[in-house]
Amino acid sequence: MTDASIERFDRTTSRWGRATMLAGLVISLAGPLYLMFGEGYWPGWGPVTQAWVAVAVVFGVFWFSEPITYYPMLGSAASYQAFMIGNIANKLLPSALAAQSAIGARHGTKKAEIAAVTAIIGAAVVHLVSLLLLVGLLGTWLASLIPPSVTEVFGYIVPAILGPVLVQAVLSAGQNRTRVIALACGAAGVYLLVALVPSSSAYAMVVCVVLAVALSLLLRDRGGSATTADTAADEKSEASA
Repeated sequence: MTDASIERFDRTTSRWGRATMLAGLVISLAGPLYLMFGEGYWPGWGPVTQAWVAVAVVFGVFWFSEPITYYPMLGSAASYQAFMIGNIANKLLPSALAAQSAIGARHGTKKAEIAAVTAIIGAAVVHLVSLLLLVGLLGTWLASLIPPSVTEVFGYIVPAILGPVLVQAVLSAGQNRTRVIALACGAAGVYLLVALVPSSSAYAMVVCVVLAVALSLLLRDRGGSATTADTAADEKSEASA
């Protein structure tokens, strides 16, 4: 990839990414807006505000923590894809990390970003095809064939997926110092912050993420580490490829 092609890729990604996200927002709001103002089901500002606050209290933390957490691993283009498709933690992120690990791409490089884009496309295609065949056409029949001994393990699927993702994220960190800081902040959030202040469970994740990022930046190796040199070498090889 040349510098010109990389610039063109970034420019196109930013333009179409924003346009696609805005289009998705308009489409998702079109139905409720039609019911409220077209069919006269507007409940008033009181219930709407209460509903928004209730959702914000539960999910508002993810508005900040997910972009901060996922962007360094996915890059700009893959982040647009991931937030449009959804199921980032249990489907798209594992696919992206597996692809980056398979080709030895370091986070923050264009090689890693393009690997994530390609992996997310593959994951989305597999997901749609499997939904069409295994759920849409054969779902009821297949569910009737699953013995109870198998359905009992369904509760372990998410931990089985997120466990390897955590291991990949830890191993792909550029410095041991970063790994220790991230693990320490996560442990402190679970075993100290939430344990001592149970009401903080709604925002403990974003606190841990921001604290880990801040400490990693403050305590990073400022003397020009091997990781920095390796990343620069990766970017140089990508530009000349």
